[in-house]
Amino acid sequence: MIDFLEEAKAIKKELVAWRRDFHENPELGFEEWRTSGVIKEFLKNEGIPYTEVAKTGICAVIKGGQEGKTIALRADIDALPIQDKKSCDYKSKVQGKMHACGHDAHTTILLGAAKLLNKYKSELKGNVKLLFEPAEETVGGSRFMIGEGVLENPKVDVIIGLHVNEALSAGEIKIKKGVVNAASNPFKIKIKGKGGHGAEPHNAIDPIVMASHLVLALQPLVSREISPVNPAVITVGSIKGGDAENVIPDEVTLKGIIRTMTTEDREYAKKRLEEITKSITTAFRGDYEIKIQESYPCLYNNDDMVDLVSEAAAKIIGKENVKEQLAPFMGVESFAYFAMERNAAFYFLGIGNKERNIVSPIHNALFDIDEDSLPVGVAIQCQSAFDYLTRE
Repeated sequence: MIDFLEEAKAIKKELVAWRRDFHENPELGFEEWRTSGVIKEFLKNEGIPYTEVAKTGICAVIKGGQEGKTIALRADIDALPIQDKKSCDYKSKVQGKMHACGHDAHTTILLGAAKLLNKYKSELKGNVKLLFEPAEETVGGSRFMIGEGVLENPKVDVIIGLHVNEALSAGEIKIKKGVVNAASNPFKIKIKGKGGHGAEPHNAIDPIVMASHLVLALQPLVSREISPVNPAVITVGSIKGGDAENVIPDEVTLKGIIRTMTTEDREYAKKRLEEITKSITTAFRGDYEIKIQESYPCLYNNDDMVDLVSEAAAKIIGKENVKEQLAPFMGVESFAYFAMERNAAFYFLGIGNKERNIVSPIHNALFDIDEDSLPVGVAIQCQSAFDYLTRE
């Protein structure tokens, strides 16, 4: 029996070096030319064939010793437009850009898994596809990868993804059956009134008043129209209109986002957003324009795949360290597009360490990881893929 954890620990120095190199050289979505270059050089050295997809993405295939099914492992490779404020040797060298969401760790873990699975490929009954996804933080590179056929030739049967989580310690994971992450719909509403003097509001149609009523009216949509057992959030994060204290402007623009946990709630919230906007602007003699984007869908985990990963992880870190995720996260995740197409499992890998003050949340300028988590992530990915492709 292969001890994947010991194998992963044996290449820890290499894992740490990869991760720190990626961390020092972050690139934003669809700009990951250096990152993809490092990945391709690794694949060439390992003799793993690959194709370039979705501009800066990569799809590679490890062919097993026998014919069989295909499992895909995915990592996202892009960074965020955040200034790195850590004090360490490997802080970002790029002004205003940082791996603040752990994608450097995700990419490193997939490289490590590729190295070990390639080493033992003769024992695999089937194939392992390695999907390096660009632009996860922006437009969702997975959509473009799927459109370019990464789930075919050979056809992917199941897929696994992970995300680091600072609330868990290194050596722990958290996983959940059913819905894992919310769907999101960013929106932009332009409220049209009639400008005028602030001292003569009766001769104007005030879009600021309409916008104020609209913000308040949207909150009961969550609290009174969507079931309280289904999490949902509507946030208006930007209101812009007017330049002077004594002038009523012609227009006000609101930007916000809807987050829902079911397809039904998603469609209902979109419909009601426009109905409420229309009603309020009509009541105040104004008009509106609205644009609602179709962003990431809900991420659903398949029960059987959750069992597969949970059992594999228990072999690596012990059953007591495989935690159940009790509630979905309201954040979005572009892995959801893959999960819509194939049976999937997405789990959270612990990277926190309170003793070393590694506690900052993702998307924070001080975010970091406990690098002891890297071999753990590699081993769990390898064990999951190996178990899937070798079980009877």
